[in-house]
Amino acid sequence: MKSYDIITIGHVTNDILDYKGKVSRFTGGAVYFSAFAAKRSNARLLMVTKMAEEDFGLLDDIKEEGIDVVALPSPRTTSIENIFESDDVDRRKVSLLSQASPFSLEDIPDAETKIYNLAGLFKGEIPPSMIEPLSKKGKVALDLQAMLRTSEKGKFSFKDWEEKEEYLPMITYLKADTLESEVATGISDRDGAAEVLHELGAEEVMITHSSEVMIYNGEKYTALFNPSNLSGRTGRGDTCFISYMTRRLSHGVKDSIKYAAALTSIKMEKPGPFSGTVDDVLARMNTL
Repeated sequence: MKSYDIITIGHVTNDILDYKGKVSRFTGGAVYFSAFAAKRSNARLLMVTKMAEEDFGLLDDIKEEGIDVVALPSPRTTSIENIFESDDVDRRKVSLLSQASPFSLEDIPDAETKIYNLAGLFKGEIPPSMIEPLSKKGKVALDLQAMLRTSEKGKFSFKDWEEKEEYLPMITYLKADTLESEVATGISDRDGAAEVLHELGAEEVMITHSSEVMIYNGEKYTALFNPSNLSGRTGRGDTCFISYMTRRLSHGVKDSIKYAAALTSIKMEKPGPFSGTVDDVLARMNTL
């Protein structure tokens, strides 16, 4: 049986980016951006995804990176249109053009891992019922958007997760952005929202913002982003979350959040997934 640090589960996407009227296509999805950041942080990672077989070529650069991938066939590949009308990366218009099939517990390979990262993009992609059995085998990390973001006639909206009180106690690492944390708690203040999510059971709560990342685990930790530009802003939160977890495997919270902020700052300066090194990140940490 193979052993990993993290098994990350979610849809790799064939997306459209419209930034102030400039349109381009790119490979995306939380698992896509996560995979490169984890691999280049020296973590052993397995990606589990679903997509149309004719789009399996989208995974070539992941495999070339030396990342293990389990690609399961689906009638369609998830495709999302992201429209940024301003430089505020927390505010964007998102439309679902097509979506791959949801995951089931049977889709997860029988492999040892320290963390199961549930990196879904929308509600229904990863059923909440998967959380409890996975939590008995390893730590569970959850991107809250996977339980909040819905699609109605292709347009995304956010609705509270009614089962959060049942499942959050099973979550070790929880990630949300400012909007998602407000939807889940009714609190616009990031500090207050993080405290509520922690009180509901999530052990370590990450909330990302355009300027900083915060961790709350009973105590508050923050680290500022310092990118020189925002050309690689897409995938920021996914990169930040996985890089925190990979560092957290062997370091404390204070060091890990600083590592995540540094790596994410570098990633935001260049389109696509993180392509730097651990040495690059350690050097950037000294500038935060």
